[in-house]
Amino acid sequence: MATVHLRIGDLVWGKLGRYPPWPGKVVSPPKDLKKPRGKKCHFVKFFGTEDHAWIKVEQLKPYHPHKEEMIKINKGKRFQQAVDAVEDFLKKKEKQGGKEQSSEGKGDSKGKKTPTKPLKILEEDDEDLSALKDPSEKPASSMEPISKRLKIVEEDTRSTSIQAADSTAINGSITPTDKRIGFLGLGLMGSGIVSNLLKMGHVVTVWNRTVEKCDLFIQEGARLGRTPAEVVSMCDITFSCVSDPKAARDLVLGPSGVLQGIRPGKCYVEMSTVDPETITELSQVISSRGGRFLEAPVAGSQQVSNEGMLVILAAGDRTVYEDCSSCFQAMGKTSFFLGEVGNAARMMLILNMVQGSFMATIAEGLTLAQATGQSQHTFLDILSQGQMASTFVDQKCQNILQGNFKPDYYLKHIQKDLRLAISMGDTANHPTPMAAAANEVYKRAKALDQSDNDMSAVYRAYIH
Repeated sequence: MATVHLRIGDLVWGKLGRYPPWPGKVVSPPKDLKKPRGKKCHFVKFFGTEDHAWIKVEQLKPYHPHKEEMIKINKGKRFQQAVDAVEDFLKKKEKQGGKEQSSEGKGDSKGKKTPTKPLKILEEDDEDLSALKDPSEKPASSMEPISKRLKIVEEDTRSTSIQAADSTAINGSITPTDKRIGFLGLGLMGSGIVSNLLKMGHVVTVWNRTVEKCDLFIQEGARLGRTPAEVVSMCDITFSCVSDPKAARDLVLGPSGVLQGIRPGKCYVEMSTVDPETITELSQVISSRGGRFLEAPVAGSQQVSNEGMLVILAAGDRTVYEDCSSCFQAMGKTSFFLGEVGNAARMMLILNMVQGSFMATIAEGLTLAQATGQSQHTFLDILSQGQMASTFVDQKCQNILQGNFKPDYYLKHIQKDLRLAISMGDTANHPTPMAAAANEVYKRAKALDQSDNDMSAVYRAYIH
């Protein structure tokens, strides 16, 4: 891509992460804002949002020459609102043109003309960074449609041949499927997923047990289904994301449930974190009606869901997985196809078992530091500089130190996952003593009325 020469005030199309190109304006960065090292960037304010970001020059295109191109490849209500905001800005600027023209060239009080300030371009540091770059890597144009990078790895295990697959491309714009999408369950995870499906131009029908939660998404362009059965009957692919095995079964088997709307060819995708036995049962009843079934639990939190950066673990009908490609690209950064039904549930429980046990250990470390006269803040500073440094550790420790336990992942849900993982270990005759110990701590936290707080509230089990 040719170098884009821009100045402060220029309108652009900017590509940020995995999201589609968005209209924005080059602006001056705040003086106290740390500049990215080793990158040539412009600071951009995006229209229709409150977002500002440093955008690399290769991720920018001038607004007017590429306007028609971008409108064709991007859909969604929010995108259209952003384009409308640009047009409103241009109209206001045109009306003010006479005033600006009459004042142009007058300069400051000393009669000197004040030149338009060009945006500073970040220069590479003196240190040689070329060693960090892959010489075989071609700079990808973020404006091009997504090309799916599929990697198949066969792993020989005692139980099955697992395909660890499909790292979803995170650059480029998403072409939404023309299939009608349904979504059941608008909790912490489901809300972020639906928001991103709509943002990327999918046609979505929603249902939630508490119907008021649907209102925001209806305003964003979603359609409303009165019952799970109605959503399934209206849609080609229906996703569900609910709290536990009982809720998942009730949604499918209960009155006006999913099963009543299933017809041959209808696709049902179970995204709830449940046990393999529940998944197998749901798969069988959906298939008995001619439906196609995929399990696709997600690794992440409310924040990760809102950002569209979930990790999706899928198993079951491979053709459904492929049909869900644009949906998975909208909601997640990576997806894996793990083979037969039940494998995704098993893998998800193992991941959450590790995460839940780790969280309990962090809480234990913080309280032991306090009990032995050590600074908890210093403990966190040391952790953040060591091998265990991660966004997860930093966020959860900050939650604890600030006493902020607003749920990002419910404590009751991580305890449920630990319980199911322990049960899975029992079935496989495999010991899970660390998970069992952590489970007891979470049960103690639940007894202290922490169920509906974030999982980091397990800390309170150690101080009461």
